[in-house]
Amino acid sequence: MTESVDLNWFCSQIKSPSVKGIAQAASALIRDGQIATGMQMPAVRDIAEQLGVSPATVSAAWAQLRKQKVLAGKGRSGVWVSGNTVMPHPIRFEKIGNYGENIRADLTLASPDPALLPDLQRALQAALHSPQLNSYIREAISEPLLQAIKPRWPYAAEAFLATDGGFDAMNLLVQTLVSPGDRVIIEDPTATRLLDILDNVGAEILPLACDEQGPLPEVLSVLLEQAPVMLIYQPRTHSATGNSISAARRQALAQVLQQSSTLIVEDDGIGDLSAEASWSLGVYFPERTLHIRSFSKAYGPDLRLAVLSATSEMVRRIQSWRNFGVSWTSRILQDAVAWLMEDEETQRQIATARAIYRQRREAMLASLAQRGLSLPLRDGLSLYIPVASEQFAMITLAARGIAVVPGERCRLGPTQFIRVSIASIRDEQREMIAGALVIASGREFNSLADL
Repeated sequence: MTESVDLNWFCSQIKSPSVKGIAQAASALIRDGQIATGMQMPAVRDIAEQLGVSPATVSAAWAQLRKQKVLAGKGRSGVWVSGNTVMPHPIRFEKIGNYGENIRADLTLASPDPALLPDLQRALQAALHSPQLNSYIREAISEPLLQAIKPRWPYAAEAFLATDGGFDAMNLLVQTLVSPGDRVIIEDPTATRLLDILDNVGAEILPLACDEQGPLPEVLSVLLEQAPVMLIYQPRTHSATGNSISAARRQALAQVLQQSSTLIVEDDGIGDLSAEASWSLGVYFPERTLHIRSFSKAYGPDLRLAVLSATSEMVRRIQSWRNFGVSWTSRILQDAVAWLMEDEETQRQIATARAIYRQRREAMLASLAQRGLSLPLRDGLSLYIPVASEQFAMITLAARGIAVVPGERCRLGPTQFIRVSIASIRDEQREMIAGALVIASGREFNSLADL
């Protein structure tokens, strides 16, 4: 018979009856061996009654430990201890890659072609003359970067913060502004690591359905009734679908958001490589908008730079949390990006890269269309391809030496698709890849079902 954890003893070990306090106490007891692997935890309702909290509080704590593979089970079957090591890690993101040695075309990462990135030599040399070089002053953003970014920003932001890339900015603000159990609305699908970040903090994710014009206002309106603390969306080119939000949809979203106080987080991950002009709901709601622009795709991943804007109070809170670690982003990297933004030759190179990526998308779409698979042009460094079965698509492509990202890594709903990077596909590869993608899409199976 499975041994059960004593209810009274367990509750006596909990010092803070919050989601975080319950989860931390349980994980510590399991890690120390006081609760052994395989033991049955007390019923959620019994724990809640004993601690004087709602069952939802205990359930949220258990949800955190299930995601960390410490607990398993739910409902009538009960919850038991499945492991004794609590190690948070980005589960979805870590599953991308490692497809084996037979992969000839790795199309998983929507990363820029190194040959299309600007030369950093002059920018880095110029940045070495920063007047604050090697200072321990914890400034939020360097003055040259601030002066370069302000005229290009999509709304009159109150304060700015330089971070070590876009996902670093997202992680900082989520860690600072979201508590375990908080509800967060996010587009479905979205960027893989955004879901990992929200899982890690223990947020309750509310998926926001989208179409080719962006998030659906009527769905957003319903989700806002659940009092979420935050809405996260991608204002320009979407990383998974390549869609961009239309002008009419922007107005509709603004009208819906007028009725709420939810924080608005905009993740502009593709930045200056987007074919769309920069814009922000901060024009309407500057007091609760956080806008993030990454410079990795256009200027270089090793610059590790993004800029976040928000109110002075929110930037102060994020900076305070950041002081546990690095405190500030390298001024060498900040000022190098500032130099690149002001350099005319660099801006021409970025415009050329944007055009080449479009040509590569168009060429691949033309090859697919010749084989009977017609898809819209969209934007970005990857293609969104609906498939009959993600599992079938992945196996089919792997057998032909091709690796892509299955939709399950970046979606919450049931829609089956794959994401295919086109950034570095060469002409001699294209026809082989296109043929495999058409087979992987399962078009033959769809046509048979339609008979």
